[in-house]
Amino acid sequence: MSAPVDAYAQFVRQGPGAALARRLGAPRPAALRRFRPGAPLLTGPAVVIGAAAAPHADDVARWLAAAGADVAAAPEATEERFGAVVLDASAVRTTAELASLREPLAPAFRRLAVGGRVVVLGAVVAETATVEAAAVQQALEGLVRTLGKEARSGGTVNLLRVGEAAGQALRGPLEFLVSARAAFVSGQVLEVGAARAAQTPGARTAVVTGAAQGIGAAIAEVLARSGTHVVCVDLAAQGEQLARIANRVGGSALHLDITAGTAPSALAEHLLRRHGGVDVVVHNAGITRDRSFVNLDEGGWTSVLDVNLRAPLRLTDGLLAREGALRRGARVVQLSSINGIAGAKGQANYAASKAGVIGMVRALDTRLAANGGAANAVAPGFVETAMTARMPLLPRELGRRVNSLQQGGLPVDVAEAVAFLADPAAAGVSGQVLRVCGQNLLGA
Repeated sequence: MSAPVDAYAQFVRQGPGAALARRLGAPRPAALRRFRPGAPLLTGPAVVIGAAAAPHADDVARWLAAAGADVAAAPEATEERFGAVVLDASAVRTTAELASLREPLAPAFRRLAVGGRVVVLGAVVAETATVEAAAVQQALEGLVRTLGKEARSGGTVNLLRVGEAAGQALRGPLEFLVSARAAFVSGQVLEVGAARAAQTPGARTAVVTGAAQGIGAAIAEVLARSGTHVVCVDLAAQGEQLARIANRVGGSALHLDITAGTAPSALAEHLLRRHGGVDVVVHNAGITRDRSFVNLDEGGWTSVLDVNLRAPLRLTDGLLAREGALRRGARVVQLSSINGIAGAKGQANYAASKAGVIGMVRALDTRLAANGGAANAVAPGFVETAMTARMPLLPRELGRRVNSLQQGGLPVDVAEAVAFLADPAAAGVSGQVLRVCGQNLLGA
């Protein structure tokens, strides 16, 4: 079953539909700027604004220029609308300095182009030395999340907290958030610390569970775009579709029931024998069995926990137990959900499992760090998939509109975030949860 089409969004974007929506004050979701091969990084010039000492401003300007952006010397240096506005507030420590941010930021924000990006750089709160500094840096989250809700025409606003030891590790997350790859990421906060060890030189290998369709298939495609060989894993019953996906991305297929007792050893053996180990592990496979908690039977409870939480735990333990199965610098990315953060009526099993994987990556990250690796999670919001196509009309429409971008995401939006966290460019991002939800208004 194909993913549903957002007919309402298409109707209100042009012609009579747009005029009607304006008169009624109804939502008008913008067409989001997504990755296209050969497209420029930004839709207009970038401007970098420094506050207080602004220790990263010069590096940011240089990195954006190297990535192909036209960087304006100052907001008033051009009359064009900005494709990206970067505010370096990482050295702001007093309420007076916080108050001074409005004067340069407000005019630049007003001139944000269609699909433009705002990235605010802050400090890691735990690394600040005074109560006032901690308060001021925490205030940046309220600012960013409010601007994310006020941004228009598909614009996004995010906060990067830069650790004292981050250095060059800031570049990859910055370039991701200003790019078209982060179309459905807004109002979010990521910390960047010191880069972990580089991955093993040579061609990379990734394994993606639940790769036969939907988000899993999109993840395989985006990973393969950078030349990664993707081992596409799914049930034997999905064999024909799995083979199509594997062939399309130039990868290979592996039929595996991830809940089977032999699955961990079978996966580790396959990866060692056929590929000499793996660089990226993406735990994507998941199921739902929705019912109110009091009416949920044991099978509906345990089956969701087994697939969504127990299987990733066991598979990862199996890879850790086999020497060489996880290569140096290996990165594990787990699919969580916004419902694992905020909860969802009728999804006690699903929400528990998806909250569990957040705990999994935080603890696993510490274990992987010894070998230069990292673990992170991606928490999607409402995404247009075959599963959402089966939802009743009104809940589906509500799911689409209750975020700042007023629309559902696409599988590729989740895939782009996974691929970013799997990439060496994210070497300074570890043990974190990246929400891909368009700034969901519930739990975000």
